[in-house]
Amino acid sequence: MNRWSTAVVGASLFLAGIAIGSRGDLWHWHLWQWQGAVNAQGPRPSASDSTYSELQAGGTPLQRSSELLARIARLTTNSVVHIESERRTDRGRLVEETGSGVIIESPKAEGLFVVSNRHVVDKAQLDNISIHLHDGRVIHPVKIWTDQATDVAVLKVVPTNLQAARWGDSEKIEIGNLVLALGSPFGLSQSVTMGIISAKGRRSLKLGETSDMLNQDFLQTDAAINPGNSGGPLIDMQGQVIGINTAIASNSGGNEGIGFSIPSNLVRHVAEQLIEHGKVTRAYLGVKLDPEFSVEVAARLKLDRIRGARVLEVYPDTPASRSNLKFDDVILTFNGIEVLDENHLINLVSLTDVDKSVKVVVFREGRHMTIDVKVGDRAKLEQRAEAPAVPGMGTRVDSLGLMLHPLEPAIAVQLGYAATDKGLLVLRVDHNGPMDGDLHLYDLIEEVARTPVGSVADLESALATSGEGDSVLLTVKRREHGQMQSEAVVYHR
Repeated sequence: MNRWSTAVVGASLFLAGIAIGSRGDLWHWHLWQWQGAVNAQGPRPSASDSTYSELQAGGTPLQRSSELLARIARLTTNSVVHIESERRTDRGRLVEETGSGVIIESPKAEGLFVVSNRHVVDKAQLDNISIHLHDGRVIHPVKIWTDQATDVAVLKVVPTNLQAARWGDSEKIEIGNLVLALGSPFGLSQSVTMGIISAKGRRSLKLGETSDMLNQDFLQTDAAINPGNSGGPLIDMQGQVIGINTAIASNSGGNEGIGFSIPSNLVRHVAEQLIEHGKVTRAYLGVKLDPEFSVEVAARLKLDRIRGARVLEVYPDTPASRSNLKFDDVILTFNGIEVLDENHLINLVSLTDVDKSVKVVVFREGRHMTIDVKVGDRAKLEQRAEAPAVPGMGTRVDSLGLMLHPLEPAIAVQLGYAATDKGLLVLRVDHNGPMDGDLHLYDLIEEVARTPVGSVADLESALATSGEGDSVLLTVKRREHGQMQSEAVVYHR
């Protein structure tokens, strides 16, 4: 009797048992007979058996996605390294840093290189930088280049049989795209976490090592990034590097779902310039931009909203002055790219090839204008600012270990200050003096004990109001990465 016949007979007996109704013994007997007939053919497959079979076949969308992630991880983890470095401070204290990096190739030179963050290897000797490879080998770089303005470091390595990662185009990544973060969080090498691109174009961040970065244009991700991930790659779903993980926003010091990566296009530009030239050449316009561009000011200028970067000042003898840029111009596009804010413009300009002519669209007096600007070399601007402005002049203040001179308008312009800035210019700082390390050449002391100072007499009068052993607050303006900033410096009498 085949399975189908058994099922028919069993069903007939089952129905007969129902018809008998009150004869419970016959009901149970017929049911027992039907079950026995079925069991004689073997155990029936359970629902879980078929589900396991379907899952093992790997046909679900989630399984295909999971396998894709696993393939990307297998492809890229061999290109990721763990980095340990040691350095001594000026006072002899040992500082240890750990981070990550990714192996790359460059069209600018033969061989292999490791890209990481500058703060992972900063000021460490080559022999004190250990690069741990995926196969357990530990090597040391033979050369290192760093760029403070982007917190990028490039280390040249000599071993062969290493797998280089591939660069992706960070301009093509979209908010919501899946990404993998690779690195060594808390020293746990070859770790992989997953998330999405949460935002793009994050700038003006004050996050530890990123605070003094000139070029900020971060990708934001919720892929878990922790201490030790710095310098590791952010990978897209094509297995390509679209960012270098650099910083986190956190109250606890660990991952809270807000991590930041330097876009691959920026890293690649910087890395290739370091490899080819040993430094990064940056362009400049020669303008002071408004960091507090407000809705009210935009309305006064007849803009429908805050757009672009507003010019506060045009420095003489600069590309901006030669192109007739003016106060209150709002730069809307630069070289065909819409300008989002002043820091975005700084990025666009500084990463433009020096001496290149670009078209700049400005909004002036209620109308749009297109201006051709030939950008200059920022290094020449900084050299001019560092050139001796008033040799042989100045008054010595022994209590501070400084040589000072009142700032004059002509000198102010040469040094990048506004012609209206007032204060005492620092011409010399005594080595091992009271202000050594706190003040620098051509800093401008604007206030002492919250009192404006325009002469050495003003300074000495302000100092006289404090007693021996007191702390005196100095307000100092100085150039930081091409921008003037006011900072507080404490002098201990």
